[in-house]
Amino acid sequence: MTSFVVASILSMASLGAAPAETHLVDHVDLIEINHLYDLQGRLVINQLIFYQWDSASQRFQVRAWRLLKSDDQLPRKSWNQDRYICHWRDMNVHRKVYADNVRETWTTSDPEVMERNMFPIEQRSELSQPDSSSSRMALASDP
Repeated sequence: MTSFVVASILSMASLGAAPAETHLVDHVDLIEINHLYDLQGRLVINQLIFYQWDSASQRFQVRAWRLLKSDDQLPRKSWNQDRYICHWRDMNVHRKVYADNVRETWTTSDPEVMERNMFPIEQRSELSQPDSSSSRMALASDP
């Protein structure tokens, strides 16, 4: 009898009792595709840097950054929405970020690290977090 109960529970768990996949959606003003090189010209990292325009300081401020692991993460123009979209799996969630503008840079200094001197990480409004109950979180079944 005990083995029947255990088998039943395992069957239910494998047939869809798992929680729905979560999508996190954010909007930024600018996505920078940055290729960081060392002083010998060797590639160090490729990264996406997400910026929000700050009207008080009249400049873009870093909101977040992510390591660019594959070309699938690159922002793509959505012509019908007249903005850019990039999406990827970020830990246990599917993340989608919309941006009005995209730029690509090749640098020998890290723009995100330099920004920390002007705008500390603690003051950034990071991308949505999975444990947040904000309206930016949507179930995968939503359009």
